[in-house]
Amino acid sequence: MAIKDQKQEEKATEKVVKEKKVDAKADKYFYAVGRRKAAVAQVRIYMKDKAGDSDLIVNEKKMRDYFTLASLQNIFLAPLKSSGFQNKVKISVLVRGGGNNSQAEATRLGIARALVVFDEDLKKTLKAEGFLTRDSRKVERKKPGLKKARRSPQWAKR
Repeated sequence: MAIKDQKQEEKATEKVVKEKKVDAKADKYFYAVGRRKAAVAQVRIYMKDKAGDSDLIVNEKKMRDYFTLASLQNIFLAPLKSSGFQNKVKISVLVRGGGNNSQAEATRLGIARALVVFDEDLKKTLKAEGFLTRDSRKVERKKPGLKKARRSPQWAKR
């Protein structure tokens, strides 16, 4: 009797596993990474018929709550506006490191790269706007004997 019950449980779990696999295909996403200074943004884009502001998520918050300044929101939305996907995608972003501005710019690069993964034809328009260019400038390291990276100690005659 125990063997029959065990086989029935295995069949039931197989059905559940198959159902979960079907759901995973429905949530297909396009992934890319964007970087700027010390900020790293991992971006996932899901295709959706109608998407609103609540579908733009950054670190488990709405985009407008995370990037409170309008300039940062415009940086975030720029690749979507230029490619015409503004209300057609759901975006989930995990961003770490850096400041607000560098996080927004890292996210912009990640969104642009994910859109190119989705559709190669968008590469030309996004590249022309400059959204696919990685800004590699970083803070210069402090050198020994100097106060900062290049600032030398004040010289005194006596």
